[in-house]
Amino acid sequence: MTKRDYYEILGVPKGASKDDVKKAYRSLALKYHPDRVSADKKKEAEEKFKEISEAYAVLSDDQKRAQYDQFGHAGIDSRYSSEDIFRGADFGNIFEDLGFGGGVFDDLFENFGFFGQDTRRSSRRTRRGSDLQYDIEITFEESAFGTDKPISIPRHEICPDCKGDGAKTGTKKQVCSSCGGSGKRTAQHAFGFVVTTVCQKCGGEGSIIKTPCPTCNGLGAVTAERKIHVKIPAGVEDGSRLRLSGEGEAGAKGGPRGDLYILIYVKPHQIFSRHENDILCEVPISFTQAALGSEIEVPTLEGRVKMTVPAGTQSGKIFRLKSKGIADLHGRSRGDEHVRVVVETPTHLNIQQKKILEEFAKISGEDINPMTTSFMDKLKGMFK
Repeated sequence: MTKRDYYEILGVPKGASKDDVKKAYRSLALKYHPDRVSADKKKEAEEKFKEISEAYAVLSDDQKRAQYDQFGHAGIDSRYSSEDIFRGADFGNIFEDLGFGGGVFDDLFENFGFFGQDTRRSSRRTRRGSDLQYDIEITFEESAFGTDKPISIPRHEICPDCKGDGAKTGTKKQVCSSCGGSGKRTAQHAFGFVVTTVCQKCGGEGSIIKTPCPTCNGLGAVTAERKIHVKIPAGVEDGSRLRLSGEGEAGAKGGPRGDLYILIYVKPHQIFSRHENDILCEVPISFTQAALGSEIEVPTLEGRVKMTVPAGTQSGKIFRLKSKGIADLHGRSRGDEHVRVVVETPTHLNIQQKKILEEFAKISGEDINPMTTSFMDKLKGMFK
């Protein structure tokens, strides 16, 4: 089923301000709230409510909106999960002037499945830690053969003293007297539906820390440096991204850690360039080496090797050194090295050298220059 345009769903133009987007959503959300319609229209209202909420979650977020404006729904669907689309969306203060906060929709969103069965929005539940990114620069040779890099990552660790509880060792959290430990407050609203909000006193925790842990100030986590050895496989390219599972930020309330993503930058090489798993280099040779043939030394990633240049080699001729390229990232055969020879024209000739070349030109004629002969024949054909 094709998704409708988010701007069309909210009834706002593409250049609408964030305030206009918020106002449009607020109006539609109140209109299609499932608790405000008759039972026979409840299912339809739920679907409409989900649609407008998704549109608002994207268009109210600068990063997601830019992605959507450039790539449409494909840019959102390929980059964000259903949970990611709603993560960080500002539903909190849209309805405050009506007497209740963003928590009015918490249970409704959960029932709709916006956040998955294991990631419900109640702040009292465990939450996965945030992902981290670390940029690393390696040499051309390291990208070809792989390497092991030690790095230090600043990240949040579970407090070693309170073990993430937040309360000072020897003390305990107390049940919130305002919500009785539920983390939520329920009230009948003037519009005729029940409003459920997050308890303001405990912030949805259901408990109060009377004596915070002095090490983490009650946060349950501290900032520390984590030293990691990153194994970079042979064959990685510039811009490659490695994922280290469970090396991100610590999860809240005992939740799992996030992941660490290593973004790789490969420094350009002075001699070699890369095309897929093959490498290319240019090697200068003299006029006499090209004309008479010669054995020359050429660089490879593993040192110099000898290569035969046949007599009569033209400038720009490419020779292949099999399996002297870059290892395949997926373990298949290694690439090749392509050597392009460049014939250098002599400069700063002395008198004797000039005389020899002039004599050479006199006795040569056109017979020893097949490319020139062929080119001149083509010219004659053009101007008959």
